[in-house]
Amino acid sequence: MTSDLLSELRAAIGEGAVLTDPTDMAAYVTDWTGSFTGSALAVVRPASTAEVAAAVRLCAEAGVGVVPQGGNTGLVGGGVPDPDGSQVVLSLGRMRRVREVDPVADTLVVEAGTPLATVQEAAAAAGRLFPLSLGSEGSCTIGGTIATNAGGTAVLRYGMMRELVLGLKVVLPDGRVWDGLRPLRKDNTGYDLKQLFIGSEGTLGVVTAAVLRLLPATPRRATALVALDSVEAATTLLPLLRKHGGGQLTTWELLGRQAVDLVLTHLPALRDPFSQRHEWYGLVELAGTSTDVDERLETALEAAASQGLLLDAVVAGSPAQRESLCALREGVSEAQKSEGATLKHDITVPIRALPRFVAEVGPTLLAALPGLRLVTYGHVGDGNLHYNLSAPVGDDAALRRAAPTLTRMIYEAVTVLGGSISAEHGIGALKRDAAAAYKTGVEIDLLRAVKQAIDPDGVMNPRKLFPVREASRS
Repeated sequence: MTSDLLSELRAAIGEGAVLTDPTDMAAYVTDWTGSFTGSALAVVRPASTAEVAAAVRLCAEAGVGVVPQGGNTGLVGGGVPDPDGSQVVLSLGRMRRVREVDPVADTLVVEAGTPLATVQEAAAAAGRLFPLSLGSEGSCTIGGTIATNAGGTAVLRYGMMRELVLGLKVVLPDGRVWDGLRPLRKDNTGYDLKQLFIGSEGTLGVVTAAVLRLLPATPRRATALVALDSVEAATTLLPLLRKHGGGQLTTWELLGRQAVDLVLTHLPALRDPFSQRHEWYGLVELAGTSTDVDERLETALEAAASQGLLLDAVVAGSPAQRESLCALREGVSEAQKSEGATLKHDITVPIRALPRFVAEVGPTLLAALPGLRLVTYGHVGDGNLHYNLSAPVGDDAALRRAAPTLTRMIYEAVTVLGGSISAEHGIGALKRDAAAAYKTGVEIDLLRAVKQAIDPDGVMNPRKLFPVREASRS
């Protein structure tokens, strides 16, 4: 049966597009963090929507699960197959064309395997902006950012990926194609079907192309790194930054001392711009078309200083200086990976609850595992913290042993504060069971009803996102 499926896949999309050698498949079955490794029956690399549809249809007929994969930069194991080798990885990496840029309608049509950076460049070439910005933008793909409803550093101004998608083309679990690739701003004719697939993590279908919103370019940027004495200072500063920055306020990021230290240790080209050490840093950026962004930022910082909300500030005076300040924030994930064992948490709580979360959770974690390093950073403007834990120096095994207890402590605190255990990374395999435990029965029933209606045989990305009773015909 396996031999028949592989033969049919090769006939449908080409001999060279179906990988079965373990060496060739290695990069597709392990995630970026190295925490999830599976095994695949094959890795299929279609070059068109028709080939995706053919591959999905053949797998569905054979009762074989399909694991859609973009740039494989996820952090929760959502694009990794199960260890038993029973599934097919469907990589969209060959579908990377920017089909059309329309500067009149401010839209861009792109295939799902296109890297985010390529879309940003295509928008810029047309004098427009595609504002989604991620540390992995050189390798993450548009399909992946749609499937995970990606966030990033500009959510404060532009929203998540959900707000940037106008239309989709999707291959359904039975191989049929839903063509919703329309650039319409208004379409009030029933359920907004595209929203079902945005954030679904490949469990309902395979996005093969998208119509994206473009925005006016913002060539002028005013950027500063500020020193703070607390998380409360960061949340208190937000309304003041909004007041003076208005619609030009794009970024308000938070960095804890441990995060900064890791970056300075593992990325030696960077330096701390302040002469004194501070416990918390904030990265603020305004973006627009004229020099008034500089004036607005200066006014905001002066107002913050007069109210005692910041200890010091460094304003970027050139693009190179801006890049250096931003690199302190963008380098945290890479630096922490170099440090050793890491337990990542991507949580969100109401913004005013951020200080309470940090103040209450940190001591309980340190009591549970002395020597634990709290690597805290994230997006103050939308209440999203990357509350990551690094092992005590030289003791990765201790973090692995304590991981279930530490995670439970964090999730319970998030729940008490009315937050979410995943802000922008998704659920994948890592948080699948926890997501079900912290959702109400009504929510789980609704999720299962949607899955059952669209993918009754459980073909698409089985055992991801949330526990579902998925039937199998294998």
